[in-house]
Amino acid sequence: MSGKGAGSWPEGVEMGYATQLVHAGIDPDEKTGAILTPIYQATTYVQESVDKYLAKGFSYSRTANPTVKALEAKIAQLENGAGACCVCTGMAATVTVMTATLKAGDHCVITDCSYGGTNRAARVMFSDLGITFSFVDFRDPAIVEAAIRPNTKLIFSETPANPTLTLTDLDAVSAIAKAHGILHACDSTFSTPIMVKPIDHGCDLVIQSLTKYYDGHNQTVGGAVISATKELDERMHFYQNIHGNILSPQCSFYVLQATKTMGLRFKQQCATAQKVAEFLETHPKVQTVHYPGLASFPQKELADRQHKGGVHGTMLWFEVAGGTEAGRKLMDSVQRPWSLCENLGATESIITCPAVMTHANMLQEDRLKVGITDGFVRVSCGIEDTDDLLRALKTALDNL
Repeated sequence: MSGKGAGSWPEGVEMGYATQLVHAGIDPDEKTGAILTPIYQATTYVQESVDKYLAKGFSYSRTANPTVKALEAKIAQLENGAGACCVCTGMAATVTVMTATLKAGDHCVITDCSYGGTNRAARVMFSDLGITFSFVDFRDPAIVEAAIRPNTKLIFSETPANPTLTLTDLDAVSAIAKAHGILHACDSTFSTPIMVKPIDHGCDLVIQSLTKYYDGHNQTVGGAVISATKELDERMHFYQNIHGNILSPQCSFYVLQATKTMGLRFKQQCATAQKVAEFLETHPKVQTVHYPGLASFPQKELADRQHKGGVHGTMLWFEVAGGTEAGRKLMDSVQRPWSLCENLGATESIITCPAVMTHANMLQEDRLKVGITDGFVRVSCGIEDTDDLLRALKTALDNL
């Protein structure tokens, strides 16, 4: 944030995080004073001369675009990174990280529970290219360290993990990575920077699916890779340019606006998730509930230590008595304001069946090994009235 005169920022004043969510990386438009960043819907940019090529920083929108750059500056500041690289989906962010850090003959230690698309990319595409992966339990840093080989180049964590919500001790795993000269990348989509900033815990790279909380309105898809160093950021942009997977200017504009309310949305959603989890624990038809804010959560000590601001996310999962048949009956019958669909982190509350939707591409034995049964119910709490959500859940459970 810079500038002088009306609307400028006083020198040396540290802005609060809610203020940063609104204003980070953004100045009024120099030509018009527009308070919102313009949508630069242009393919190419006229150069003043051959000698002054790229003097204004832009040549072709596959490589860089002014609207996208504004979003990247905002995200980098919010995540405490040296830079951010915005791409067209969350999976594009994951693939960009893997292609930028791994080559044939390399090895990656990766969590055995991650988003299904991440598992498929590693298990199918990158394995076919001669890269090997060890899928291990990241709940124990000792297991992660034991999986390291001489050719290990990347440690890939996800916290909380999708959909089981298992946590990674980022400080411990980052220390292991640094001791072995290995990069540590963390998919922090479930956390958002409001709850966890992985770079503050020693991570080298952070992956965010902008589709989720940054957007938060089910209106765009996008992803970002945040780097701890300028050198890594330049590498991510280099591979983003090769892939041609830059985020569009229009989507960047939408996410720039939606990010301003992410703090308000996320905290409300977390409060609702806590109440939903507490309700589910008391219902006789519910067999098990996992949410990092519950005293019963297996990694409660780590959750309290690693999660900032006393919030533990908007995601939870549960299983009902009666197994798969009962779980699917619940998902098929629960009424609005719940919606049965994919995605998470949005203003709408969503129920998802990972075995059929988000994690269907995992091998069945791998899914079951980490606890993703066919009746596993994943919940993403939105911003609706909590009582309405509880009432709909109670009705569906009572009717099982």
